[in-house]
Amino acid sequence: MKLLFSDYALGAGLATALVNTSALVRASTGEMLQDPAALAHFLNEHHIPTDTASPEHRPTEQDLEEVLTLRQELRSLLETDSEDRFAQGANALVARAGTQPLLERDADGRWQWYLTTSPQTPLAGELSAVIGIGLLTVLRTLSHDRVRHCASPECAGMFVDTSKAGRRRYCMPDLCGNRLNVAKHRARRHPGTQKNDS
Repeated sequence: MKLLFSDYALGAGLATALVNTSALVRASTGEMLQDPAALAHFLNEHHIPTDTASPEHRPTEQDLEEVLTLRQELRSLLETDSEDRFAQGANALVARAGTQPLLERDADGRWQWYLTTSPQTPLAGELSAVIGIGLLTVLRTLSHDRVRHCASPECAGMFVDTSKAGRRRYCMPDLCGNRLNVAKHRARRHPGTQKNDS
């Protein structure tokens, strides 16, 4: 896998999505990653750029077990109030993948920093690298304050807010936000559309 360092929204979004697959968060629907097929669907749905997420590779029971362990570790990391512990944990995620930084030209000929993993890196290791780089870059670029608990009183979800304004309140706005928040969001995305969608 080769990951562009500046693509932190991908890693932060993956952290949010993975943590929120838990039955702890999805009380009404239950555990989202019940088997290797569900993990494959999750990877495909989130366009994860890992070598082991290629169509030829099907996640195994071991991959699933390791990703579920990663999810638990990630939840603990997101819950920490200490920026230093947050940085240490994210650094540990990156180191777990046996990564190495590379300076290479992109498709437009510009020099870019990339993070690479070896082809033998397991799926959970690759996900750790993507997430770790995303979280470290959020910490440096935006701040630790962008890691939040969902504002819905019925939700135990967490998220990393990478929006420009930094005003996101819900881990899954379409599920946790009320109809008014969803309607406001749609109105902002599609001005002039009908406001009543019931």
